Amino acid sequence: MHEPVLPSAPAWHAPRAGARSDVPPTPTLPRRTGLRRLVSPAALTGSLTELAWVGAHTLLYPLGTRTERLRPDGSYRPGTQPAAVRALFAADPLAARIPVVLVHGLIDNRSVFTVMRRSLRRRGFAQVCTWNYSPLLRDVQSAAEALGQHIEEVCRATGHDRVHVVGHSLGGLVARYLVQRLGGDARVESLVTLGTPHGGSRWAHVLPTRLVRQLRPGSDLFQELAAPAPECRTRVTAVYSDLDQMVVPSSAGRCEHPDLQARNVLVPGVGHMSLPIHRGVVDEVAATLAGLRSSEADTPAAAA
Repeated sequence: MHEPVLPSAPAWHAPRAGARSDVPPTPTLPRRTGLRRLVSPAALTGSLTELAWVGAHTLLYPLGTRTERLRPDGSYRPGTQPAAVRALFAADPLAARIPVVLVHGLIDNRSVFTVMRRSLRRRGFAQVCTWNYSPLLRDVQSAAEALGQHIEEVCRATGHDRVHVVGHSLGGLVARYLVQRLGGDARVESLVTLGTPHGGSRWAHVLPTRLVRQLRPGSDLFQELAAPAPECRTRVTAVYSDLDQMVVPSSAGRCEHPDLQARNVLVPGVGHMSLPIHRGVVDEVAATLAGLRSSEADTPAAAA
C-alpha cells in the first residue's frame, strides 16, 4: 500500500524560547464557528480524507489482527553502549535509537499505524513495534497493566531501559494511566497521544458498558487522573483536532494536568481516524520523539 499523498508539513522547527505550552495552528486563519467552520475548505478536505482512510483501513483491518513479533535491532548489543552514544549512531541523527511502542484505540488494531510505523522507520527510528490489546477490554486500568507488561518485554528483548509510546484514541489514555498511576514513567521516556479523550467524550453516554462509562466526562477514571502526580517523569504531548468526530467537545483532546506539564498541539481539519496518517502529525510525532520539542515550545503543527 502506498503512503497517502498529503499536504507537505514544514521542515523541522527549532523550539522558540519563552513560548507558552499550547501550540496554535499556523498560519493563523480567521476564526470560524458553527456551520461556517464545518463547511470550510480545510474541514471538507479533512472529511474527505477521513472517509478515504476509513475505507482503506477497513481493508487493512484483518491484516492487523495478528500480534506483531518484536524484531530487535541487530546493530545494538545490550550493555555495550549507553543511550546517549546510541543516539549519535542512529540512522537519522535527529532520532535516538530507542524503541517506539504504538498503541491503537478502542475496537481497532495495529493496522491503524500502517503509515506512521513505516514513516517513523524512514526517519531513523530503528525499532518501532505495535501492541494489540483485546477488543473485550474490561477497563482502562487492566489495559494499562497489560501495556506495562508488554513494555517490560520490549525492554528485555531490546536491551533498552526506556521506550517512547504513541497512543491513538483510547490507547493514549491507557498509556497515560500507566505512566501517571502505575509507575510506568520509569520506563516511558515520552508519551504522544493522538485524538485521546483526556477530558472524556459526550459520545460515551451512548453505550452503558463498563469501559465506555469510564470515558464519560467527570467519571471516576478522570477524577483519579486528576489527582496529583508530582513525580511523573514522562514527557506528555497531546495532539488533538477541531474536526475530531469521536472526542466531543474537541477541547477534551487536550491534556490538562499541572504536574504533567503536557504540551498540547492543535492540528486543524483532521478527522479522528486520519490523525495517525496525516503527514503533519507524523512529522510532529517524529520531532517530539527525537527531542526537538520541549514542554514549553511553541512549534506550529501543519494544517490539513
